[in-house]
Amino acid sequence: MTIRSISQLSASDLHGKRVLVRVDFNVPFHQDTIADDSRIRATIPTIQHLATSGSKVIVLSHLGQPIEPNPTFSLQPVANRLSVLLNHPVTFVPDCVGPAVHDAIDRMKPGDIMVLENVRFYPGETSCDPSFVEALSSLGELFIQDAFGTAHRAHASTAGIAQHLPSYAGYLVEKEIAFLDHAVRYPKRPFVAIVGGSKVSSKLGVLEHLLGKVDVLVIGGAMAYTFLASQGHSVGSSRVEMGHIETARRFLQHAKSSSTKVLLPVDHGCAVHFDSNTPRIPIDTVDIPDGMMGMDIGLNSIAMIEDTIATAETVLWNGPVGVFEFDAFEQGTMAIARAMAHSDAITIVGGGDSSAAIVKAGLVDAMTHLSTGGGASLAFLEGKPLPGLTGLELVHDKSAR
Repeated sequence: MTIRSISQLSASDLHGKRVLVRVDFNVPFHQDTIADDSRIRATIPTIQHLATSGSKVIVLSHLGQPIEPNPTFSLQPVANRLSVLLNHPVTFVPDCVGPAVHDAIDRMKPGDIMVLENVRFYPGETSCDPSFVEALSSLGELFIQDAFGTAHRAHASTAGIAQHLPSYAGYLVEKEIAFLDHAVRYPKRPFVAIVGGSKVSSKLGVLEHLLGKVDVLVIGGAMAYTFLASQGHSVGSSRVEMGHIETARRFLQHAKSSSTKVLLPVDHGCAVHFDSNTPRIPIDTVDIPDGMMGMDIGLNSIAMIEDTIATAETVLWNGPVGVFEFDAFEQGTMAIARAMAHSDAITIVGGGDSSAAIVKAGLVDAMTHLSTGGGASLAFLEGKPLPGLTGLELVHDKSAR
């Protein structure tokens, strides 16, 4: 896969130009304070490069899911944090379209940085309304897409603008695509994928796309119980998608004829109730007694996965293998994080809850690549097109698929 990127632009291409930069500043807050600014930090190389090249940098983002203007979801605090991280003045404009925005942009000088208000304050953002797309596009002369976390959505400030302005990927998107695409198409082997999460229905496409591409596929999380149930195992009161048992059975049957070895949990950390204070009950068999629910993988499963990671040259992880938010059931997920950190393999974490687990473990710097896009990385791993990148002239090498 090739993509037009900011790396192809010279300083003369950028100097004095009004450059719209779509980023993903959808950061978590604790009360009124930004709880994790890693998404802001991830965009700094792109924003800094544009500013030092003399661009007039106009930053677009969403925050939360408001349906109308709401001060709770204002990007003002994010603009303030960006200014601190850049050690550079950042102007905030309390709107993202209209005469006041144009006036503010007209006053910009080369190297200035501006953050506009939450694009989701307008319903035209998520509906990709042509008039809203036109209004946003009129603000700039070039468009840089650096919001990988929203690339799976065909919104006005992603897919829409890219149809109106010369468009390029920022450094973050360029890095995301390079790691995920190269890992799946040209991995160092053995190639191990660990896929967790709660629902078979949400991860089946990823599992099917990886079948035959990876050497070992580890399935964990609540969705593992649907697979175990499809094999006839007792899963107690664990979460099972009854409508997908036959789908899981067919997948495992298909896997037997592929080059991929599929691993499922062989023991469990269980609980009687789904509660943060409930005690962990070890179950050292693959079958779970009635009245108990699987909440984590057990010690033997952990050892099996650790041994698999130890022999790998590439490890791709998407989704936790237990309810790691509850301290009693973080054991499996944290063990995988530590095993990947200690591995000499290329380690790629595919966003979402697995990235949150890496952050919780304090092992961000130990990973080769930590994706910023949960839904986008899932869609990419499933082989789906990403609408937010289609305007960047992606070229798919079909022979490698």
